[in-house]
Amino acid sequence: MSVLIISQAQVRQLLLMDECIELMHMAFTALARETAIVPLRPIMRLPHKRGVLALMPGYSSNPEALAVKAIAVFPGNLGTSYDSHQGAVLLFDVNDGRLLSVMDASEVTAIRTAAASAVATELLAHQTAEELAILGSGVQARTHLEAMLAVRNIRRVRVWSRSPERAHAFSERERERFNVQFEVATDAAQAVYGAGVICTATAAREPVLLGEWLSSGAHINAVGSASPVMRELDTAAVRNARLFVDSRESAVNEAGDFLIPLKEGAIREDHILAEIGEILEGTAQGRTHDDEITLFKSLGLGIQDVLAADHIYAKAKDLGVGTEVDLGGLR
Repeated sequence: MSVLIISQAQVRQLLLMDECIELMHMAFTALARETAIVPLRPIMRLPHKRGVLALMPGYSSNPEALAVKAIAVFPGNLGTSYDSHQGAVLLFDVNDGRLLSVMDASEVTAIRTAAASAVATELLAHQTAEELAILGSGVQARTHLEAMLAVRNIRRVRVWSRSPERAHAFSERERERFNVQFEVATDAAQAVYGAGVICTATAAREPVLLGEWLSSGAHINAVGSASPVMRELDTAAVRNARLFVDSRESAVNEAGDFLIPLKEGAIREDHILAEIGEILEGTAQGRTHDDEITLFKSLGLGIQDVLAADHIYAKAKDLGVGTEVDLGGLR
């Protein structure tokens, strides 16, 4: 049985940001319409907090597609030659269960996570937002920059990282790709001051974004933490923001940014106002006035990987991209 192997570079070639943003619209809508099956991901944590291994299965009924992502998350890889997120997405035939494709998960995760934030930003951020703050300088900082530029007319980007060297390297590299002004901030407070859109894309276990720094009307995409005991935002930032999520089930099980303030008694469970798909479907309201602070807590969903993988596979077949390998499966 022939299986199509698609590399990291080929995923980047095939999954364009504007296309992926449309796919994330579909993913959020499918979740809201209950036309997708998205089990809560099982996570195995390794000793000594080295990393985790997560399985993210999902099924879409329109288009019909079936896939699972196996992803190893090792935050300690920051600053090395290895991505913090590594693994593979396996795409299956929905009719007979044949394995159709194995593709790199690092790039799928990087692009679809940023594209999901772009959908949230479209819905929640000011139309006139021109200043972007990025906390972090890794893979998600790269893709979030591209995604934010796709949905807002950003003119200035302020970057902060715990490594000033990486922040400068990131800014120099991205300045060559995009015609916007870059500034490396000396601290996170300086980065977010006056920013209309803020993306937190760090491996922090403790808050790097404080509520007291936020300007009225700001929108935040918080994507770095996916653990009940880790968070990027302090309690004040979450308490003072109108909170939206990709999935309530995921948020109440996995989001330290939500669960820690909840445990402290600073917020209640109804602080989660809606899922992004509910806003898209018109059953929930997003931003209600100019001065409020909005927060999208992203955890990532299997349905996002399913639709991205289905799209990548179809384009790869059309363009003759990838390597066919015989892996068996026949009787």
